[in-house]
Parts: sequence; C-alpha cells; structure tokens
Amino acid sequence: MTISPTALRTPLCDTLGCDVPILLAGMGGVSRWELAAAVANAGGYAMLGMVREDPDLIASEVAALRAATDRTFAVNLIPAATDPGLLDRQIGRCIDLGVTDFTFFWDVMPEVVTRVKSAGCRVLYQVGTLKAAREAEDAGADVLIAQGVEAGGHVHGRLGAFVLLEKILRKVQVPVVASGGIATGAGLAAALTMGAQGIQCGTAFLATTESFAHDYHKERVVAAQASETVLTDIFVLNWPPQAAVRVIANSVTAALGFDLLGHDPTSLPREVIAHEDGQPRLRFSTDSPLRTTTGDLEAMALFAGQSVGAIRDVVPAAERIRRIMAEAERCLVRLGALPKRKGGST
Repeated sequence: MTISPTALRTPLCDTLGCDVPILLAGMGGVSRWELAAAVANAGGYAMLGMVREDPDLIASEVAALRAATDRTFAVNLIPAATDPGLLDRQIGRCIDLGVTDFTFFWDVMPEVVTRVKSAGCRVLYQVGTLKAAREAEDAGADVLIAQGVEAGGHVHGRLGAFVLLEKILRKVQVPVVASGGIATGAGLAAALTMGAQGIQCGTAFLATTESFAHDYHKERVVAAQASETVLTDIFVLNWPPQAAVRVIANSVTAALGFDLLGHDPTSLPREVIAHEDGQPRLRFSTDSPLRTTTGDLEAMALFAGQSVGAIRDVVPAAERIRRIMAEAERCLVRLGALPKRKGGST
C-alpha cells in the first residue's frame, strides 16, 4: 500500500517539522547521530540521547547529525540524574550550538525549562504521572510525552500508557504524545484515535541497523516476548534511588526472585563487569551494552519495553517507520476513520 504523506499527519508534525507522528525516544547511548539521522530522514522526529554525556561529545554528535540531515531534532537530557555542574555545561553548549529543541525526563525541574525557553528553545517533557504532566505544562513545556509503565528503560510512573494518556489528555492543553509498549501501527492508530498527536518509540528503534546498541542487545530484543520483561530497581547505580527500569530478564534479575523492587543503591557492590571505550561499567549500573562495549553483556541492563513481542527482526529505521505507518493506515481504514484507497489493499 502506498501511504499518503498527509494521511496520518497531525498538527504536532507541523510544530516539530516532521512528516509522520513518530518520535524517536532519546535513549542514552543508543540514540546517537546515525539513528537520529535515519529517523529524521524517514520523516520522523529525532532525539539525541545525551544523558550525562560530556559537552564535547554532544557537540560532535550534533555536528554529525546536522551533516546527515537538515531536519529538526532535539537533544535529550535528564536533569535529575545529572550533576548540576555538568547539566549547566550541557545546556550551555547546546544553546551555543544553536540547538532549538530539548527533551527532558524524570523529575520536573521548572528552572531548567525556564532557562532553555528564555533562549528561544522548544521543550518536550516526558512524564509518568498526571501530577508531573501538570507541573511540566505549568513550567512551560510545549509538548508532553505520556510514558506508560510498559516502556523500556527508566519508567517514572506505574500506569499503563493508554490509561495515563486518557488522564493527561483530559487535563492539559498542550499536545500529548503516547509512549510505552508501542511499536506497531495498531498502537499508533489507537493513540491517535484517543487524541494523542503522535507516539514515541524506543525499543522499536533500538532494534534497527543504525542503533548504537550492541548486536547482543538487539538480538535479545528480537528473541524476547513481552512476558520476559521485568520492572526492577536493581539497575540503579548512576541514577536517583528507587528509579525503576524495564529490562529483559537476565541472570541478575533471576537471582532476585520476587524481590525486584526496593533495592538500596548504597548497599550494592561496585563490581566492574564490562568496559566501554576503556571506561569501566559496573554490575547494577544503568549502562546498557553499546556497540563498543566488551565484557559480561548478559549481566548488564538490557532495556526493553513490552513491545518486544512485536519486534521480530532488526531492520533499518526507515523500514520500521514504513511498517508502523502502513499498519496504522490499515487499522484506521478498517475503523472508517480513513477512506479506502483505490487500487490499494487494506
């Protein structure tokens, strides 16, 4: 089926300068310039995952991304999980580089929003609760990303994506994007019919050829079922205490039995199990295996959302977007929300 470039276009697409209502999650380490460029050039909205990264790396990633695409993109930072001095340098460098869009996550920090807004930048804030959504909107966020508990990686709330989405849509005025366990066109169609203006995907793009994730991580995503992901706070080093993540079950989570939550990071041993570009990576840290990681990859945080069961191969990001859009259109045609195409199959 040939998809009209405007068939599923939402007002948010015009705001963000993208063609399709699909956002790349700012996955730390994984969403580097190559993946961001592939998503942007395929019509989606790209984010560079730069949590706790050195400002010089941010500068090189921004330069590489701009050389690969002329599309708008955002830089994703995590204020609550970043040393204040580093965060100040990150934001300052981004502003100096002319970055126009920022995405933030975890605790809402109004002073950070105020700083980048005063520089004329746009702010997308990912939230996991209605309270946080209201706080982010009051702080000046232009777009909210409602993250459900099905999401891979760090999870801030405990409600399902569509339950949370409905609550937030009833209470805020800014555009809302749905996120968490969404990797198919059916999920996109469902989000749009509820009133979201797009979806954000992480796991679906982790398992792409351009992703900076290690091949081992991609293979585990492709092989896993939704029931094999677990929510735990055992991978907490480098983040605030009690920060839960959704990962594919491994030897670390298996050893916990039913005690997946409630771990005190101060009591966890600091044991080196891997290296990334010569830097040590600790057991129980939030670091996931990247292309250049060596060591005990199986024992690292293998971030993945409950959408893993719908991801059966590693493909280019453009193909992932094409599949999502094609299925979403078929779903909406069956619903009667879009007209059936002449000569096209549904």
